[in-house]
Amino acid sequence: MQIPLQITMRDVEHSEALETHIRDKATKLEDFFKHITSCRVVVEMPHKHHKQGKQFNVRIDIGVPGGEIAVNRDHAEDVYVALRDAFDAAKRQLEDYARKLRGDVKKHEARKAPEQSVEADEVPEDVDVEP
Repeated sequence: MQIPLQITMRDVEHSEALETHIRDKATKLEDFFKHITSCRVVVEMPHKHHKQGKQFNVRIDIGVPGGEIAVNRDHAEDVYVALRDAFDAAKRQLEDYARKLRGDVKKHEARKAPEQSVEADEVPEDVDVEP
């Protein structure tokens, strides 16, 4: 990465284990796409629901040449599950982006205007038509 990994935690208790886990996951993203320019990870607990327990939100913004990939995963009760889901989604999006750059994605031809049907009595006599 050209810019160092940025980790932000909002309303979540900061721990070295959690930060190390995030750094490991972010490093593995470079295995799928080598040209990542930046990566920002935000882990937050936006609401404190009494009935549903703690709900974590993970947002990952990945800078790539020519754009940015954004992943947002909400409502996992375990911060590690939320991180796993978000990084899995980021990995899939990076793989798709790399495929597009390589040209592995099929490009559809422009659609042609639908051919008009020809009635049987409109067919010229010199055309052989099977019954």
